[in-house]
Amino acid sequence: MSYDKLKELALSEGISVFGAGYIEDLRPHFDALLPEQTEGLSYGISLGIRVSDSVLKGVITGPTRHYLHHYKMLNLLLDQTALKLTLSIQAMGYKALPIPASQIIDWEKQTAHLSHKMIALRAGIGWIGRNNLLVHPELGSKIRLATVLTDMPLKTDCPVEKNCGECRKCIEICPVSAIGETHKEWNKTVCLEKLKYFAKVYSVGQYICGLCVKACQP
Repeated sequence: MSYDKLKELALSEGISVFGAGYIEDLRPHFDALLPEQTEGLSYGISLGIRVSDSVLKGVITGPTRHYLHHYKMLNLLLDQTALKLTLSIQAMGYKALPIPASQIIDWEKQTAHLSHKMIALRAGIGWIGRNNLLVHPELGSKIRLATVLTDMPLKTDCPVEKNCGECRKCIEICPVSAIGETHKEWNKTVCLEKLKYFAKVYSVGQYICGLCVKACQP
């Protein structure tokens, strides 16, 4: 099964964007995965799915339960599609490892098995915005991500040569001024404290916000 066939399968499942990149040098940074789990898995498939603009319209001062449900359903579809791609790759005699769309391994550091956005960068899906989220050229940050690692030789996509330019909408909308001029200036501690507040006061029970996601429009 070629790159094109895998892409066709992903898109038929409702995935919005698909890309592949060579990620061998990133493997040592997959701290939550055992080295033997990823040995030989030098290619990363990035799957992205669009967040509904209509759902985000309801996010005015913080996350809503509607947004929470939508967020969970998008993650579920991503995970199901990653599994289907994994099974297809394995059927061809190659190895594949699906990585959950949204599963926190370290709650204090808010880290997962790996950084989906770093795989997405290699796969030509977008760039890292001022809000420290992946920004797609058309969808902005209105995108959820999942990853499949594989040893199947794949055609790779070129990184996106673009940035946020003069746009500062995420800076303007952030309720705690956690976003700076570059993603390296993003204040993770301040952002996390606000997410904890939202989880409790807005009765969503999960560390989500949606404000800078909503504002991001390339």
